[in-house]
Amino acid sequence: MFIVSPGLAVALQLLHGDIEQLRREYMAIFTRGVSITRKLGFSDVIMPGEMRNDLYITLEKGEFEKGGKTVARNVEITVYALDVNGQILKSYVAAGSGEPGADEYHTFVLYHNNSPRWAEQIKLPIPVDIFPGSHVRFEFRHCSTKDKGEKKLFGFSFVPLMQEDGRTLPDGTHELIVHKCEENTNLQDCARYLKLSFSKANLPGNNQAVKGTKESFWITSFLCSTKLTQNGDMLDLLKWRAHPERISDSLTKLKEIDGSEIVKFLQDTLDTLFGILDESPQRYGLKVFDCLVHIINLLQDSKFQHFKPVMDTYIEGHFAGALSYRDLIKVLKWYVDRIIDAEHQEHIQQVLKATEYIFKYIVQSRRLFALATGGQSEEEFRCCIHELFMSIRFFLSQESVGTGPIAHTQAVFLRTFPAVYGELLKLFTVKEVATFVRETLGSLPANTHADCPLEAVRLQCIAKTVESQLYTNPESRCILLPVVLRLLQTHMQEQRDLVMCGHILTSMLSLIKRDDTEPAVSEEVDLIVDSLLGVLLRTILEISNRPQSTGGTMRLQFQDVTGEFVACLLALLKQMKDKHYQQLLQSFTNKDELRDFLLQLFTVFRILIRPEMFAKDWTVMRLVTNNVIITTVLYLSDALRKNFLNDKFDYKVWDSYFYLSVIFINQPCLQLETFSPSKRKKILEKYGDMRVMMGCEIFSMWQNLGEHKLNFIPAMIGPFLEVTLVPQPDLRNVMIPIFHDMMDWEQRRSGNFKQVEAKLIDKLDSLMSEGKGDETYRELFNSILLKKIERETWRESGISLIATVTRLMERLLDYRDCMKLGEVDGKKIGCTVSLLNFYKTELNKEEMYIRYIHKLYDLHMKAQNYTEASYTLLLYDELLEWSERPLREFLNYPMQSEWQRKEYLHLTIIQNFDRGKCWENGILLCRELADQYESYYDYRNLSKMRMMEASLYDKIMDQQRLEPEFFRVGFYGKKFPFFLRNKEFVCRGHDYERLEAFQQRMLNEFPHAIAMQHANQPDQTIYQAEAQYLQIYAVTPIPDSQDVLQRDGVPDNIKSFYKVNNIWRFRYDRPFHKGTKDKENEFKSLWVERTTLTLVQSLPGISRWFEVEKRELVEVSPLENAIEVIENKNLQLRTLITQCQTRQMQNINPLTMCLNGVIDAAVNGGLARYQEAFFVKDYMMNHPEDGDKIGRLRELMFEQAHILEFGLAVHEKFVPQDMRPLHKKLVDQFHLMKSSLGIQEFPAYVRASPIHFPNGSPRTGRNSMPNILSPEGGRVVPRRSPLSYPAVNRYSSSSLSSQASNEVSNITGQSESSDEVFNMQPSPSTSSLSSNHSASPNVTSSAPSSARGSPQLSEKHKHTRENSCLSPRERPCSAIFPNPLDPTQRTMPHPAGDASLPRSDPNISNPDKVVKPAPSSWSLDTPLSDSVSVGKLLCPPVPPRPPYSGSPAKNIRSQSPVPASRSPQKAIAPPFTPSPTECQSTGLVANSPVLSGSYSSGISSLSRCSVSEASGTEAPPSDHALPTSVSSGSDELFRRENKTPPPYSVYERNNPRRPVPLPHSLSIPPPSADAPPIPPKPHQLRSGKPEVDPRRLEQLPRPRPLPRKVSQL
Repeated sequence: MFIVSPGLAVALQLLHGDIEQLRREYMAIFTRGVSITRKLGFSDVIMPGEMRNDLYITLEKGEFEKGGKTVARNVEITVYALDVNGQILKSYVAAGSGEPGADEYHTFVLYHNNSPRWAEQIKLPIPVDIFPGSHVRFEFRHCSTKDKGEKKLFGFSFVPLMQEDGRTLPDGTHELIVHKCEENTNLQDCARYLKLSFSKANLPGNNQAVKGTKESFWITSFLCSTKLTQNGDMLDLLKWRAHPERISDSLTKLKEIDGSEIVKFLQDTLDTLFGILDESPQRYGLKVFDCLVHIINLLQDSKFQHFKPVMDTYIEGHFAGALSYRDLIKVLKWYVDRIIDAEHQEHIQQVLKATEYIFKYIVQSRRLFALATGGQSEEEFRCCIHELFMSIRFFLSQESVGTGPIAHTQAVFLRTFPAVYGELLKLFTVKEVATFVRETLGSLPANTHADCPLEAVRLQCIAKTVESQLYTNPESRCILLPVVLRLLQTHMQEQRDLVMCGHILTSMLSLIKRDDTEPAVSEEVDLIVDSLLGVLLRTILEISNRPQSTGGTMRLQFQDVTGEFVACLLALLKQMKDKHYQQLLQSFTNKDELRDFLLQLFTVFRILIRPEMFAKDWTVMRLVTNNVIITTVLYLSDALRKNFLNDKFDYKVWDSYFYLSVIFINQPCLQLETFSPSKRKKILEKYGDMRVMMGCEIFSMWQNLGEHKLNFIPAMIGPFLEVTLVPQPDLRNVMIPIFHDMMDWEQRRSGNFKQVEAKLIDKLDSLMSEGKGDETYRELFNSILLKKIERETWRESGISLIATVTRLMERLLDYRDCMKLGEVDGKKIGCTVSLLNFYKTELNKEEMYIRYIHKLYDLHMKAQNYTEASYTLLLYDELLEWSERPLREFLNYPMQSEWQRKEYLHLTIIQNFDRGKCWENGILLCRELADQYESYYDYRNLSKMRMMEASLYDKIMDQQRLEPEFFRVGFYGKKFPFFLRNKEFVCRGHDYERLEAFQQRMLNEFPHAIAMQHANQPDQTIYQAEAQYLQIYAVTPIPDSQDVLQRDGVPDNIKSFYKVNNIWRFRYDRPFHKGTKDKENEFKSLWVERTTLTLVQSLPGISRWFEVEKRELVEVSPLENAIEVIENKNLQLRTLITQCQTRQMQNINPLTMCLNGVIDAAVNGGLARYQEAFFVKDYMMNHPEDGDKIGRLRELMFEQAHILEFGLAVHEKFVPQDMRPLHKKLVDQFHLMKSSLGIQEFPAYVRASPIHFPNGSPRTGRNSMPNILSPEGGRVVPRRSPLSYPAVNRYSSSSLSSQASNEVSNITGQSESSDEVFNMQPSPSTSSLSSNHSASPNVTSSAPSSARGSPQLSEKHKHTRENSCLSPRERPCSAIFPNPLDPTQRTMPHPAGDASLPRSDPNISNPDKVVKPAPSSWSLDTPLSDSVSVGKLLCPPVPPRPPYSGSPAKNIRSQSPVPASRSPQKAIAPPFTPSPTECQSTGLVANSPVLSGSYSSGISSLSRCSVSEASGTEAPPSDHALPTSVSSGSDELFRRENKTPPPYSVYERNNPRRPVPLPHSLSIPPPSADAPPIPPKPHQLRSGKPEVDPRRLEQLPRPRPLPRKVSQL
């Protein structure tokens, strides 16, 4: 619980204004009964007419006797106010503000106190008419404590309010006499006690008894009255006639009287003074004059300034001193004549301060005298005034050193002098008064010190003169103007008192009207122009260039007065006519003066055009300014031509003229296109289009230059180009031909116009980026200049320049449109790339090229395209060298060395490559940067860089990367931007973006586009249409890095990068029927149209899309298509089986669905459809050239059956228990499938294992544990953590289906379930027929991921070339070997001849099938002791066979020459993204598509690798051949003995095949001779000292490819 002490809360608010104003503004306050309390005394400002008569009495204390009491009294005082008759004044005793008036007042009572102190104050607002004769009575009573109601009177005191001489009770403390009184009746007659003394101070000297009494009562009185006075001197002056002898003393004492007393009796006091002056002018004239001066100056005080109207009213209505003017003039002249000799100037300065009112009294007195006498003594009066002004001029003409007393006196007079003009005009003519003023002001000393106070006061006097009534009259203005102009010119030249000068000039020019035809006005303009125009221009320049101070104590002359001077200049120029301009130009004595004047004028005009000169919404003021400027420029153009051409040519003047004209035209306020139609119409009606007027003047002046035009080339190209970009057709037609003139003169001077071209290009970029220019301007620029140069000798080069500039405009306009707010990032990026390439390739503008590199980089970073951002910044990085050359500050780069900037760029690019998961590229930059650190011995940074490089390797192996889709987009129609119009691009999609999402994104970016519903090339109607057409379909990348993709043992994490990076070519397949379609079997006529697109740059690069540079079209026959379909399905099966065995799958469902789709489809027809189509006699007889292909198709069918058989074995091992019935069904259906194909025993060429190893190829000769690889017990432990299944498959959502898709699905074994679609790659036939369910409703696209194409080849090897370009995504990464029976039973390696080497094409010779093994990564299942060296080929491990009797066959090793290297597919530098660790072979391509599975789908390549066990026995390698092992013939003997083949065993094929030559497109270019080699890989160092053929060893080291220049991408 809290105890709150009692208190009083007070809120204060300060209000400004008088009481009436407060009542109006704060009405709510005054409606609450608020009391108004006046100040105890007069306020600071006493207003005339204010009535107040308040007497404040404070009851201070008392001294009383006991009066026979044993204890002190309890005294109470009762106060009464009584009138002259003794009646109590009702309601005139106020105890406090806001309380109603009472008849009496009672004090508080102090208990038993004979010396009480009350200090209580009361107010008696007694009216003035009652005040005389009134008094206040104080009654003292004892308050008994016994009888509560009894109050016994024991005495009283009184005090009269006015004395006998008329003065009121003096302010101060009074000791009153306490008169004894015990009967109330004694106080009824006040006349009885009023005769007594009331104060001890007033007692006569013989009344000592009363003085000695101890009882007294003290009060303090204070009178606040506007009508009554306590001053006796004032009363003596007012009653001067009663006491003439006191006049002199009274006049002397008047200066000592308080001002409030004087103003209370102002009129009476003035009457007294002039009465004395009239009666005794000789005796009291000087004293009366001094008293008058005192009163006049008293009214200058702010406290009494409101009494000036009282004095003015007195002069006009009550003053009657008709003879006073003579004495006043005489005394005033007397004082003026003594100024120079006086030692003390203070009194004289007081006299001069009162000059205004002294002249008022003089003039009014003379008027009264003239009125009374009929104008007598006029000449005498004029003579006196002239003499007075002569004395004044003489006094003003005196020069004072520094700030002497005379200078101060002169300044005092000048302050009051302008107020005299109006009074003098009452008696003199305008010209006479103007002459007085001119002579008076002209008498001032000409040369004064700058710090002299007289200078500022003189300017103030001029200002008041210009603002006076006298100056408004034209007659007086002509007299005063020279004096005013002379003083103004002096001050403005010295830059002093500019604010006041601006005010004076403004007042002067505001009186001049242009339509005034009086000659006097024209003369005034002449005078002002001659005196002030030049100095006015210099003043504006000075104050415009002066830095503005932000401090509040800035001196007056440094304040910004630009606005006033600008207004004055415009007003003056607007008043000028032809005559004034002619006189102005004639006033210059030489060309230098004219030149300086023109330069100043043009510079000031440029200042006036600045946007900040006027407020934003001051449109009218800007138009008026521009009208004045163009009018003046037109007047002065002739002077420029006459005085500064030919031998008198002055570049600076002409340059200033052209520069002014250009910025005049480009003003925002003159761009009428931005205004509303009504506003534009009004402006055109009043001013016209001032831009066209100025443009015509520019053209006219340019034509007059002649050979001097060369001085402005190329300087004026940019400004004139900016003028032509103004959207005004007439202006453009006038100005564009100037560029032809510039080209012509430049051609004459230097034989070319490179300068013109360079300047045009540089300025176009900056101007168009600011929003200037449009398509109309581009067409007009092109047409006008082409027409102009038709007859020129340099026409060809001129056309080239115009074409270049026009193309640049097209790109800049597109760039500006794309950069608008709200546009999508894709359009911005594409447009920036187009412009960047244009600057690089066609214009070779390095600085602009670098600027747009960084603009593109910023766009990519904003869109989070980190890989593209890295490639973009790499463009700038490649322009720099590792040198110490200093670089200037540029863009956001500080001043630094070239090495430091390149280092910073490298680090930034590496960081972005890391964020974009393009780690392989980052590794190359890390190496380059590490080399630099190492060369400088900067081991600290070298360590960091090596660790960064290691972290990138870790990310390659540990983190998952998504493979993007690629889409071909065609932009057709004239409504597209130039950089897209009628072009086709390939776009790299975003993560998880499929065809439908990409189509929708493109339609959102181009909302007005129409989606084409077919994939055929459009005709010319579409190209030329005024619309937008989009054609979108998915395409399949064709990787260039086949060596890495087909090398066994390379993890999928690494291969995935090369599948979708550094891609130049893409493929798209479109199925169609040629000839008559067989309804029973449509595959007889099903052809595929394969389109290969080659880009201008590889993806990814500096953009997510690049233009298609070349299209190649080939047709794939039905037989070749069937081969591809089965090959792709076999690849898919191998991949899934491999992933299942290596535990890369989380579950076995994908393999289950794939097996089910293939086997179940076979029951429904499947492969039999191909048999019916191609294995019949009619087809073989009609197509004898397809014999090899038919054989190949037969091989693939058997191969697929074998793979299925092996896959079922793997499936049986991993299938869950609840799916066992399905597995049994698949096994049964597989036997039916074999029966339908007529397969009883697999041929020898398919008995090789159908699957490759994932982490180590059999070609490397590693000794693997057979039981680990068996389907029953195989647990291959991967060295790296693989990605989730299917890591090597890439599935596209963009595929075309067909009515026959179900049949094709049956043939290829593809299921229609959702899981199957997710885990399986559709074949070309299933995705290339039609678009009835998979294509977008807007855009038809068919780009099956499984379809891989190639350029047109010979018909004989067409399928081989296409298969070789098959995407490595469909190829297996490993091989699975048959189930070994016993790890101890192994066959010895047997040499195999050419006849034992299985080949997929019987017409291909054996030497062409030789393969060089690729080094494999180390594996956990490979002992180090069994490792072999690179360069030698050991036989791969073979699954053990059942024991059989018989002698082993001989080991036969084939030899074949090394084929020649092929040339690269594109004539460019090596790709930027090679494997960071790969030592590229100089020999044959290891695991090329022809040899390792693309051509033979993996079976033939396995058979070529043989299945013999890798032992220490090796045949010596040949000089020109690579060792190739084949399987032994022991398994054939085993088969004969056991009648039935062992399950999933590998058989050899004995029929020979002709070798297949290595395709030209797969050859590897020779390595660079000067490229440094890299250290060998770890797997090359595992064996101790391998036996390597020296001739083969020379081919082993492969130089690391250097990073490719991005400009080559």
